[in-house]
Amino acid sequence: MKLNRFQHIILGISGVTACAIGTLIALAPHAFYASYGITLGQDPNLLNELRAPGAGLAVFGALMLAGMFRAAMVPIALGVALTVYLAFPAGRIVGIVLDGMPAGSVIGALGFEIFIAGLLLIAFRPMRKVDASAERFVDLPR
Repeated sequence: MKLNRFQHIILGISGVTACAIGTLIALAPHAFYASYGITLGQDPNLLNELRAPGAGLAVFGALMLAGMFRAAMVPIALGVALTVYLAFPAGRIVGIVLDGMPAGSVIGALGFEIFIAGLLLIAFRPMRKVDASAERFVDLPR
């Protein structure tokens, strides 16, 4: 699938964001979480439990970025991007319901994640085929 400019930009923003955040969590969890006002301490168990999903998020970001450069990777990149940017807000909302309202910085992250998810859904929404030469991500039945 060939990406249009909007899709290319949104996938890039998604990938760079996930890759950067994941890398920071994996390599510098104290600094990353301090930016949210969270003090981690030195518990190796906690740090290990934070670094592992951080590394996973960085890899997911790399997969999103791969979709920008290889047409064959677009479906994978899109699936990963939607999974990340829909699952993180869902988890945060569960946390708000079960644990109460977090700090403004965490709510800001929630807002950003919802914004990116919305842009992804808009950029890659299923479209009816306008003409036989137009390439679309998904063709709906008529």
